[in-house]
Amino acid sequence: MSARRRRSLALAAAVATAAALGATAAPSASAAEVPLNGYELTWGIKASYRNYVVNFAQGTFTPTEGAGQAENNGAFTFTGGTGTYDSTTHVMSLGFRGELLVKSEKHGFEIGLSDVRFDSGKGEITVDVERNGTTEDDVPLATVTVTRAMTDMATTLTKEAGEVFGSAGYAGAEGDPLSIVKKAEPEPEPSTTEPATTPPATPTTEPGPTRPATPTAGPTASPTTQAPTPAPSDTASQSSAPATKGEIADGTLDWGVKQSFRTYVTGPVAKGTITASDGAAQASGNGAFTFPDATGAYDTEAGTLEAAFEGAVGFKGHEHDGAYSLVLTLSDLRVSLTKGEGTLSADVADHDETSQDVVLADLAAPSAALTAKDDVITLDGVTATLTEAGAEAFGGFYAAGAELDPVSLAVALTEGAELPAGTGGGGSGAGTDGGSDASGSTTGGVGSTIGGDLGGSLADTGSDVPVGALGAAAGAAVAAGAGVVLALRRRRPAAE
Repeated sequence: MSARRRRSLALAAAVATAAALGATAAPSASAAEVPLNGYELTWGIKASYRNYVVNFAQGTFTPTEGAGQAENNGAFTFTGGTGTYDSTTHVMSLGFRGELLVKSEKHGFEIGLSDVRFDSGKGEITVDVERNGTTEDDVPLATVTVTRAMTDMATTLTKEAGEVFGSAGYAGAEGDPLSIVKKAEPEPEPSTTEPATTPPATPTTEPGPTRPATPTAGPTASPTTQAPTPAPSDTASQSSAPATKGEIADGTLDWGVKQSFRTYVTGPVAKGTITASDGAAQASGNGAFTFPDATGAYDTEAGTLEAAFEGAVGFKGHEHDGAYSLVLTLSDLRVSLTKGEGTLSADVADHDETSQDVVLADLAAPSAALTAKDDVITLDGVTATLTEAGAEAFGGFYAAGAELDPVSLAVALTEGAELPAGTGGGGSGAGTDGGSDASGSTTGGVGSTIGGDLGGSLADTGSDVPVGALGAAAGAAVAAGAGVVLALRRRRPAAE
């Protein structure tokens, strides 16, 4: 029986059991939450802003209460991160210690930033901002393209960030990369005191915290009865070692296709929607996609991985008289790797025409090795480069060789192995906050014009144009958008 079939039967049994026991048997929402602590967040806001404060405004950055700044006017670090991880939705929520005072007497401003918070489900960073004697709580300063590795994540400054830092041009501009890491707990120092000479039976007679030792009183009376205990633990550790080859039990793929393409589809030119379906999900803030339920095979000795993922993502834009010139759907995503190099393919539907197993991108992983930890192989930061076939699939919007969003994936080698958190939040396929509907589509509007391209630059180079330039470039954007529409119309079947 296949792994997917076993999971389906197990799910059906669980549903039937829950129905028989009634609502009172359902686990509480808190049961899925795992407490987190000991995290650090590093973010520089924006390098040009730091240069402005220190050099032009002759101001200062003063980190206190656990915050710090790297040398040479570098990035800021906030410590003591605590929060929760929801093992059902794979959402991580963290709050950090530290305050940052930004002050310039020459330019007459003083800004206090504190209570830095990160939410992977919303894909945003919020802070409490103190200005002019008043404090505003939970101000969203940036959206974050969340990755599984949680390091060097792309950020985009918000409209509120432009207001806080005194420049409307920051709204929609690229911020500094953001990293969140778990700090290793310090090793306990070896004791310098002499070992206690108290007889072994003494702890069982003491009250309080030592009371849990009482159940061991029986075995300790005969030390030889405890000798076999190391053998089972050794056996368990040996049995937990993953096989070098076999079938994949489960897994997820995180990929945003290309941030500028998502922005273009939902932006002021295409005015379209993005819909994740069939189990796929999209992170809020018009973020990346998560494709679940991996199947396939692996061979760690040979360094090979073949994995297929469920879910689909559809892009629609340029609506005219009820019809869309841009209709593109990607499904049945597959990753093939050999010693760190390989391909990403998908079934591509352009309107009513579907091409199967189109190789969209060439992949290059940071390492050629496939290493399993806790029965899970994880690959982060896999670079994806557009192929000739991929360029054709995207209607010539990008030239072959263009860099796509990086790929992250995790595959479980055994049933029950815990997969790390993905970028897509839960499995509902929800889109951006305030810009999505029940079907999981991300719609155009202010919230969806984060970073990204305008029509002409997208088609020619794929370079990013900040939202701050929209006003000055409105006429050019409309003209460029019209050119894209004409190109798309030429590609539509004659029957349409």
